[in-house]
Amino acid sequence: MKKLLLGTACALTTMAGAALADGHAISACLITKTDTNPFFVKMREGATAKAEELGINLSSFAGKVDGDHETQVQAIETCIANGAKGILLTASDTASIVPVVQQARDAGLLVIALDTPLEPIDAADMTFATDNFLAGELIGAWAAATLGDAAADAKIGMLDLAISQPTVGVLRDQGFLTGFGIDIGDPNKWGDETDARIVGNDVTAGNEEGGRRAMENLLAKDPFINVVYTINEPAAAGAYEALKAIGRENDVLIVSVDGGCPGVQNVADGVIGATSQQYPLLMASLGIEAIAAWAKDGTKPEATEGKAFFDTGVALVTDQPADGVESISVEEGKNLCWG
Repeated sequence: MKKLLLGTACALTTMAGAALADGHAISACLITKTDTNPFFVKMREGATAKAEELGINLSSFAGKVDGDHETQVQAIETCIANGAKGILLTASDTASIVPVVQQARDAGLLVIALDTPLEPIDAADMTFATDNFLAGELIGAWAAATLGDAAADAKIGMLDLAISQPTVGVLRDQGFLTGFGIDIGDPNKWGDETDARIVGNDVTAGNEEGGRRAMENLLAKDPFINVVYTINEPAAAGAYEALKAIGRENDVLIVSVDGGCPGVQNVADGVIGATSQQYPLLMASLGIEAIAAWAKDGTKPEATEGKAFFDTGVALVTDQPADGVESISVEEGKNLCWG
């Protein structure tokens, strides 16, 4: 994993040039889904640190809540008007944001999607992200292997992100089901599966309160749910609280994605069984380097070979390794968390 991260960092280091374009300071924008989710807080820290290192003026924007599309549109319009050279974007609505992204590109801005691919993925100049399908597949395979024969009779609650089904949520959801051994329907959406083991899907807005509410809703449908997929670790923490309220926190397997420092600690504490770790600091710093290179000589970043995006890596974190599923320990996860 360390080799992967070092190799990824080196791959774009040569792209960073002096933070001057035609004698003028470069400005860039970071637009995240929220400014409260720890994942996006760390992403902002990574972008800020790299921007300071390269002498780039960085402006940061965020939606009021996950799903606040209009605020993100306004932020892109502001960045265009202010003459930014590039935008780093984690989109709340991955399809509806495309027209204003195109306006930015037409105005000469480099647009890099971070973490969440746009629809279509080439609506951005490049995407720096975890392989989100693989992230879901890892936790699905781990859950199935951990249950063993009991996986055939599992009762699964799916705690997704939003009704609008942004790409990141679809990829993780469908990856989890595939890893667990469940046939998916249309791979571009969730909720059309017919496997009787799926109790249902509910949405969380990617936060703890949403995770608690969604878990309560699914428990009302079937109080015997014993496997819970969650879009991210704040949602997983909320699901755990809902299960704890009915005395079931110790007999339900919760899996998630992020691998943030609080989430890895929750794996250590038994709140989450396993989580797929991604690296937002790396995504953001590489994004700033890409904007610097674009401003210097028009160079655009290239995708990882065989993929439509630049893969920033993923690792399964658990202290309960399962046969056939590659993972790293909680201690290793703590050393790498936030990346």
